Amino acid sequence: MMRLQMKKGMLYAALIAFALFSLMPLFFMVLTAMKQEGMAMKMQFIPDGPLETLYTFKNFTEVLFNKDFPFFKFFLNSVIVAGLTALLSTFICLLAGYAFARKNFPLKNFLFSILLSAMMVPGMIFMVPQFAIITNFGWMDTLAALVIPHTANIFGVFLLRQSIEKIPNSLFEAAEVDGAGDWQLMRYVVIPLVSPILLTLILLTFLGQWSNFLWQLIVNTPSSDWLTLPVGLALFKGQYSIAWEKMMAAACYSVFPVVILFIFLQKYIISGLTQGGVKE
Repeated sequence: MMRLQMKKGMLYAALIAFALFSLMPLFFMVLTAMKQEGMAMKMQFIPDGPLETLYTFKNFTEVLFNKDFPFFKFFLNSVIVAGLTALLSTFICLLAGYAFARKNFPLKNFLFSILLSAMMVPGMIFMVPQFAIITNFGWMDTLAALVIPHTANIFGVFLLRQSIEKIPNSLFEAAEVDGAGDWQLMRYVVIPLVSPILLTLILLTFLGQWSNFLWQLIVNTPSSDWLTLPVGLALFKGQYSIAWEKMMAAACYSVFPVVILFIFLQKYIISGLTQGGVKE
């Protein structure tokens, strides 16, 4: 019994140490955001004199009400882009997953294998042709350029296909006897049973787009009306200096929604990934 308690104690200690180590970047970001102007690059966290000589909260207010940094506009753009992408991507994955799980058509397994093999290709390879398509369509500086290229999610198709295949055929047969078509089957049978997967995909896609910097930088010009928070943070970088304190303060605001989502919805994410990863 004593040995078992010691093992559990060591395990908890290791987990706590790992958690604290994982929180170090967040801790460093918050401290940097609270530093006085010009003090960000100094590795000093304990002030030599009064606390006000090193730390201040003015960076957080200046970021919110800075005329050169429209924080609320960037924040709203990020919510629209991430939310719309998450909803469209999940809907498309639901249709594709249902087709691969329930429909019979030529070369179905072969096409699904090709689809899965595309997961091994780095996403950077698709960036140049995607940019060429966006340019030819005249979608630069538009919402479509930010949303449409990310609505295809192979991982989401895989998860939903696995989950739908686990649903007993008797449920589909009973619904079909009552005259249900494909849309009714998805609405009344599939969606209620795979809702954890759907919520997981929505959250993961939302978080992925919320922090997407490179693509949003490529398809937006500095005068675009659809600049998002990740791109907007780069405005604190001048030609000769970087306002690290204000950049970190804005980063704290951008991280806050993500932290809240993970705290309150982490059980749904774990449940959804676990449910879709195993086929019985």
